Amino acid sequence: MRLVYKDFPLPSHSLAMPAHEAARCAGDQGRYWAYHDVLFERQPRFERQDLVDYAINLNLDRERFERCLDGHQYRAAVEADFAEGRELGVRSTPTFLINGKPLVGAQPIENFRAAIDEALRVRR
Repeated sequence: MRLVYKDFPLPSHSLAMPAHEAARCAGDQGRYWAYHDVLFERQPRFERQDLVDYAINLNLDRERFERCLDGHQYRAAVEADFAEGRELGVRSTPTFLINGKPLVGAQPIENFRAAIDEALRVRR
């Protein structure tokens, strides 16, 4: 089993794209998940200065982070993830695909267990 996380910036949220790009820039410095967690805690505060402040608070190299963010180093990668999600039928977040079957929205752990157990039964 593996978990693959994909970017899916909702078009209805005008600052989602830069937030996704910023997380990838933080990943360049080994802090993707820490930055990701800050974004969830602080949403929807995703103005450019907010994104930079979060990076500073995580002790990231500010200049390197800003070059990455302002240069849109990861825009194409985020857009590719979004397009892939659309092709797979994703319309909202969170959406989980377990062996190709969608589990949409915040779900109790029991629903994940049942979906994973079913996927494992199918593979045997």
